[in-house]
Amino acid sequence: MSSQFSTPLFTGLVNHAKKKPTQFHIPGHKKGNGMDPEFRSFIGDDALSIDLINIGPLDDLHQPKGIIKQAQDLAAEAFGADHTFFSVQGTSGAIMAMVMATCGPGDKIIVPRNVHKSVMSAIVFSGATPIFIHPEIDENLGISHGITSDSVEKALKQHPEAKAVLVINPTYFGISGDLRKIVEIAHSYQVPVLVDEAHGVHIHFHDDLPLSAMQAGADMAATSVHKLGGSMTQSSILNIREGLISPKRVQSILSMLTTTSTSYLLLASLDVARKRLATEGKELAERAISLAEKARKEINTIEHIRCIGREILGTKATYDLDPTKLIISVSDLGITGYDVEKWMREAHNIEVEMSDLYNILCIITPGDTEEDLLRLVTALRELSAKFHNLSETTAKPAILLPDIPVLALTPRDAFYAETEVVPFHESAGRIIAEFVMVYPPGIPIFIPGEIITEENLTYIETNLEAGLPVQGPEDFELKTFRVIKEHKAIQ
Repeated sequence: MSSQFSTPLFTGLVNHAKKKPTQFHIPGHKKGNGMDPEFRSFIGDDALSIDLINIGPLDDLHQPKGIIKQAQDLAAEAFGADHTFFSVQGTSGAIMAMVMATCGPGDKIIVPRNVHKSVMSAIVFSGATPIFIHPEIDENLGISHGITSDSVEKALKQHPEAKAVLVINPTYFGISGDLRKIVEIAHSYQVPVLVDEAHGVHIHFHDDLPLSAMQAGADMAATSVHKLGGSMTQSSILNIREGLISPKRVQSILSMLTTTSTSYLLLASLDVARKRLATEGKELAERAISLAEKARKEINTIEHIRCIGREILGTKATYDLDPTKLIISVSDLGITGYDVEKWMREAHNIEVEMSDLYNILCIITPGDTEEDLLRLVTALRELSAKFHNLSETTAKPAILLPDIPVLALTPRDAFYAETEVVPFHESAGRIIAEFVMVYPPGIPIFIPGEIITEENLTYIETNLEAGLPVQGPEDFELKTFRVIKEHKAIQ
């Protein structure tokens, strides 16, 4: 095994480019020579010289035997996995591979109701039946946390034949449940645990951060290296522990979902990000934690604004947290997080990660500086001074939770069924063929195959009145829904 300081894939690419071979293969821009000159000079010849294709010396992501295999093996060692696969389809591609490698038509999968849309896409493609668990909702922040070990145990008692349990850990907001306990429970039923670890690449490398999926004994984890680990956008990894999972099956499913023209720029960035995490991960995380904690302390001195910290912990769904996520609650100012996001952009040229009805979320990484954090705190001070007078007059909208409707058909059968469009107010009792979700707390109100209820139509209207975006249906204005066509008897 090579040292974690080595970068077999990146080094191999650079050495190949240095030989300046005459290229009679794709990509057609041929090291930038056949490309728009303005774009070429902006991107740079070095980058374009390694924008290559799976020719002999450079290995093949679909059947790695050389430098890609070496790079993936080093990543597996770094993340404590038995096997690691690189993904150029982002974490969405890795999540879809996890679901499709464990579930086929009619199989049950236990999932939180607030899963990422890639999970629901994979459920549609695989023909699996989702068994939903409600995540715990934080009434004060209006966000969803994780699922509890109790709810997983309950679901498995009712559905011991389930093929997998999927867990989001940590959540988008950096909150973790008791993953180790969830894994113990699932494994007692011989059911594998799949982890959406999109927001947790760094947690593996520092003891003050939540347990990573591999540390907790999970079977598979789709991990975004690009989000918080320093690789390029769209590059992620899929970590696997052998036992309940067949790596060969995972490789073949990944291959079915992955382009054959894999980007070597993305793959090389995964190789160098792994090197940095493995050799300096603790120091890098330490720096990000320290910057974030400093900012949190300052933000919490600002009137009507608070930055959430460890005080949120203590329930079964809030077992641990990643302090590098700054959840900044602005609801006491009497304005929404959407308003704040827009104001920060226009008044201070600051872009935040996301906003919802009550909060904005800022992520802190080793790529941030003290100056960046100072600009954020200064902007928030100005925000408080500007809007504090609204805090007395504006009522805080309540966060509701929709009932989970009855699933009448599998999402795949509904998605591919013959459909028709009906008016919103005439849709109750019909089977929906599309997704409808509200953010926050990011939970689907309907998924394909569920029976539309009056209660949930009212829930949608309440959210629209509160100014919350309801997303998913083909009709953005929500005047109509696509439903399964009902065939009347022929007269």
